[in-house]
Amino acid sequence: MDYIINIDFLEGAKSIGAGLACTGLAGAGVGIGTVFGNFLIAFSRNPSLKGPLFTYAILGFALTEAIALFSMMMAFLILFG
Repeated sequence: MDYIINIDFLEGAKSIGAGLACTGLAGAGVGIGTVFGNFLIAFSRNPSLKGPLFTYAILGFALTEAIALFSMMMAFLILFG
């Protein structure tokens, strides 16, 4: 039996896969909010540690944003790869 994959079905499956790959962007948004929320709490408790706390907050932001970029890269690879 020969199976012929319909092009419309393939494009629909790509769109669904890319949408599912983008769910990591929502998690990254929550993570960035958590990082900066905790930074504000820590800064309000001890304002003298602003420098090191801000450094750690920026590091946490960068690592969390990297996950979002990987998620978006996977979505683009699914769509256009």
